[in-house]
Amino acid sequence: MTSLSRRRFLAGAAGASATFGMPAIVYGQAAARVVVIGGGFGGATAARYLKKASPQLQVTLVEPNRRFVTCPYSNLVIGGWRKIDSISFGYDRLAKSGITVAQDSAAAIEHDRKRVRLAGGRMLPYDRLIVSPGIDIRWNAIAGYDEKAAQAMPHAWRAGEQTLVLRRQLESMPDGGLFVMAAPANPFRCPPGPYERVSMIASYLKQSKPRSKILILDAKENFSKQPLFQDAWAKLYPGMIEWVPVGKDGKVVKVDVRTKTLESEFGQQHKAAVANVIPPQMAAKIARDSGLADQSGWCPIDASSFESRLVKGVHVVGDATIAAPMPKSGFAASSQGKVAALASVAMLQGKTPPAAAMVNTCYSHVGKDYAISVAGVYRGTTERLIEVPDSGGTSPRQWDDENRRLESIYADGWYASITSEMFG
Repeated sequence: MTSLSRRRFLAGAAGASATFGMPAIVYGQAAARVVVIGGGFGGATAARYLKKASPQLQVTLVEPNRRFVTCPYSNLVIGGWRKIDSISFGYDRLAKSGITVAQDSAAAIEHDRKRVRLAGGRMLPYDRLIVSPGIDIRWNAIAGYDEKAAQAMPHAWRAGEQTLVLRRQLESMPDGGLFVMAAPANPFRCPPGPYERVSMIASYLKQSKPRSKILILDAKENFSKQPLFQDAWAKLYPGMIEWVPVGKDGKVVKVDVRTKTLESEFGQQHKAAVANVIPPQMAAKIARDSGLADQSGWCPIDASSFESRLVKGVHVVGDATIAAPMPKSGFAASSQGKVAALASVAMLQGKTPPAAAMVNTCYSHVGKDYAISVAGVYRGTTERLIEVPDSGGTSPRQWDDENRRLESIYADGWYASITSEMFG
């Protein structure tokens, strides 16, 4: 299969694999209860597919926010390509499909009693539980960077208000100013995300503040789709973007909010007009407090069902998991949500879950009519996740402008398709 045809296949394969590969399930146990915590890519998809697999199930989705703002495509808001309303989605159509939406946050999971306690005090009993909690920021992992500092040096790694804060700072930045990004070490949410963000910001600066520069201080030695990004930067934004890896003193260890200064491991200081600090991350608090995360701060899972390796009867999907080689991406979370949904239904019936097969594609916009991608197909076993050899790969470096334009169209199509599948 060629790279182009493979990517076209993968762009629609996630929905097809789960829909057409879904076994016909005749559910014998009335009114079994499945609670899903978290209404993002993993949780909303899991709730949808639980109802598709077994309409008799009582499915409750716990989500405190009335609207979900997607991290995918939030970089386009920062770059001025989209408005935030275009990446914001409500839960009304999930409710109309028979899913109970509890507009509250999960305060605790009582595994011994098989129930979830909500912040408002309500108890939700469950027969199986799916947790898609997302991430928390490791505050103070970088000296001087806490929640207050994030208002001056936004991370924007949870889409929403932080996205808008960073956008406003860019609009206020003088022409000729320096934008500095501190990129984290692995693992973190969305490996290509920082570099797509730099591309979107470069696109904005090129048009509106062409004398400005971008500096990436990176705690890694390399990054996802690196040759493709750097080829695009040289072509579209020559001389604007400098990337400093950890081996050349790129790791930021301290920030001074007052002076907007970032200090590297060996003491070099960089003064920014606008600073975007993306700190190290971990599984969200509900997962850590509930014993679903290990000492790494992430949640180990059985890759065949995404059931927790630490707590039976609970599945964990999305960014909070230890699911390498799958990246922490929205598409991956959606694929995992489908696996967990089908596994939950099978296990409620006392059956072995169907074999886990998942797809991931990470598209990145780098300029007008110019996008790149990386894709893969994964199989889950009780031992580990395996990337199927020769199943994916990146966009070829030699592609011409027309193929880059087509990738941008595929990216927009993927986003419209997956959000429609989640939210209706």
